[in-house]
Amino acid sequence: MNLQIPSFEGARVLVAGDLMLDRYWQGAASRISPEAPVPVVRIGACSERPGGAGNVALNIAALGARVTALGYTGADEAGLRLRGLLEQAGVTPHILVLDGYATVTKLRVLSRHQQLIRLDFEDATVTHDAPGLLDGFRDALSRADVVVLSDYGKGALQGAPAMIRAALEARRPVPVLVDPKGRDFDRYRNATLVTPNRAEFEAVVGPCEDDATLVEKARALLAAHSIGAVLITRGEQGMTLVRPDAEALHLAVHAHEVYDVTGAGDTVIGVLAAGLAAGMDLGAATALANLAAGIVVGKLGAASVSVAELRRALREQDGVRPGTLEEAELADVVAEAQAAGERIVLTNGCFDLLHAGHVAYLEEARRLGDRLVVAVNDDASVRRLKGPGRPVTPVSQRMAVLAALRCVDWVVAFSEDTPERLIGRLLPDVLVKGGDYRPEEIAGGAQVQANGGRVLVLPYRDGCSTSALIRAIRAPEPAHGPKAPHGESPDGV
Repeated sequence: MNLQIPSFEGARVLVAGDLMLDRYWQGAASRISPEAPVPVVRIGACSERPGGAGNVALNIAALGARVTALGYTGADEAGLRLRGLLEQAGVTPHILVLDGYATVTKLRVLSRHQQLIRLDFEDATVTHDAPGLLDGFRDALSRADVVVLSDYGKGALQGAPAMIRAALEARRPVPVLVDPKGRDFDRYRNATLVTPNRAEFEAVVGPCEDDATLVEKARALLAAHSIGAVLITRGEQGMTLVRPDAEALHLAVHAHEVYDVTGAGDTVIGVLAAGLAAGMDLGAATALANLAAGIVVGKLGAASVSVAELRRALREQDGVRPGTLEEAELADVVAEAQAAGERIVLTNGCFDLLHAGHVAYLEEARRLGDRLVVAVNDDASVRRLKGPGRPVTPVSQRMAVLAALRCVDWVVAFSEDTPERLIGRLLPDVLVKGGDYRPEEIAGGAQVQANGGRVLVLPYRDGCSTSALIRAIRAPEPAHGPKAPHGESPDGV
């Protein structure tokens, strides 16, 4: 599958479900208590983040999508803190405050990145629909491309069947993804997709000794409850997507090391929802969610992933770092390289016909740092600069030839007459230009210098000129042409 990461800026997701507050206390545990055989933890750091449906919303917001979190809290300090953390992360909270209800709070005590104990603070599960929750859901539907129901069994989704009907019967039907809880999957009848983990799935359908049995029972589950698809997360075995009308999709796990599985299911459904809302098909969105899961299990506690992390993981998964990159991906790569202490050199030009002068110039530029980026004018900007007869070679071919040079690390195209905007975004450590420019005349130089970088001018090699080459190629040949060596055609082929 040729996986492409979309732009999430226009994606809109509504997450409804059980909102919680996750708290983490961390410290050293160097001795055993004299009072009982338990470790003594000297707390040195405390942190908080939204949990449950709130963590799903955080995962979606971390990708740059617009997300609304719908649920309820108590009229307490934890509820206020939860609302503030959601807003701080860019999530729009649609929270109903219930009198006499305590906000669900989970406190994890950790030492040396290991969880020692989890303390849960909560009331008994709410057994009735919170007043106004379904009304709030219907109101938010008009601003959503995808709905997620995040069910942790705390009571917020008592009205799940009504929510699913409302979404599918809206004037513009909205797909509904469900992270289920419990064995009663008929509560999720007509949902677009459900995402149980393997234990949750087998608790409903029974043991699955092999992939064929798992797929067979998944299809039966879909038929029994009129559910569109099921995505089964299988831990170290990856994921399996089953649909009634398509071959099952088995995806291997991509984690380098499983560090903490807390919240991994939230990441899966959050990234899946964001991908669908951004226009991906279900198979591609599932592959993206699988990639995200491999990242998040390598982090401590409930966590989220960024677009930059997804791009980096995708490059690692493909096993190559392609020389020609889109601007957004290049910005991530350059930032990663600089964070690792590498010195980035950037130069730009048309490079219409690559010649010995270009190669010597690029090799000299590369020696000024650890990585060389070449920014290339696209075809339209070359025509504006050089005239209607140029470029001779289209930008895709110019970029491919440059990327093949050993001294060039990455090549990117730009459409403006100068690369000033691109340079301002990448902020290389060294900006190089060939010719007789003065440093202050070089586009983007001011931004590079203001960022602490250098701007240098390198001389071109005498006798090497693209324009001269083009004139020589286009010049008419003598009437009879030069005599070819024995055994060779006149054009040297």
